[in-house]
Parts: sequence; C-alpha cells; structure tokens
Amino acid sequence: MSNITSILLLIFLAITFLQSGYDKLFYWKDNLSWLKGHFAKTPLKNQVPLALANILVLELISGILCVVGCIELLVSRGKVFGFYGAVFSCVTLLMLLFGQRLAKDYDGAKTIVIYFMPAIMAVYLLNWK
Repeated sequence: MSNITSILLLIFLAITFLQSGYDKLFYWKDNLSWLKGHFAKTPLKNQVPLALANILVLELISGILCVVGCIELLVSRGKVFGFYGAVFSCVTLLMLLFGQRLAKDYDGAKTIVIYFMPAIMAVYLLNWK
C-alpha cells in the first residue's frame, strides 16, 4: 500500500464531487433557485443555469476520474487517471471559489479552500514519477 495517501485523497475527492454532482442532478430546480438568489447581484445573474450545468459536468468528470484513478493505483500503480482527477478537482474548486468571491460569500469561499488543500496535495503526490 505504498500509494495509500493518494488513494485516500482520491476517495475523498470522489465522494465530494460525486455526491455534489448527484445533488445537482437530482435536485436541479432547488439548486438553481437558490443559486439565482445567491448570484442576483453579480455579473453571473443571467448565466446561473449555464454555470450550474458547467459545474455539474466538471464535478462528475472529477469524481469519475478519481474513482478510476483509485482503481488504477490499486491494480497497476498507475497515476494518470488519479492525477487528472485531482487536476479537474482543483479546476472545479477554483471555479467555485471564483463564484463565491464574486457573490461576496467569503465564508463560502473559505470552505472551498478547505477542499482545495487535499485536492492540491493529491496533484502534488500523483505528479511524482
């Protein structure tokens, strides 16, 4: 289990993004309604459905890549899928951070930073040869 840290980080990211994607997919109207209010006073106010769809796709891609990355690490010690899962996770979190900062939701932005730390750690660990 030489890759246990990477595996645990990928599981963390997979749970985070697959659950969030599931929530957006199956509770689309509730999420859209809340986000329209959240971004009502920002330049994104007319782009909320498109932004939500974009984040949904990125979260699902991130989560799936992290799951495949875990399997790849366990089966062949390969790091390609896990690395891309971690990178997609970071990009997704940066987009969420940008939205929270734009909406002046600084507490929400702080929460995203907490998720960003393990994601960037995964990128670092999975980028080693």
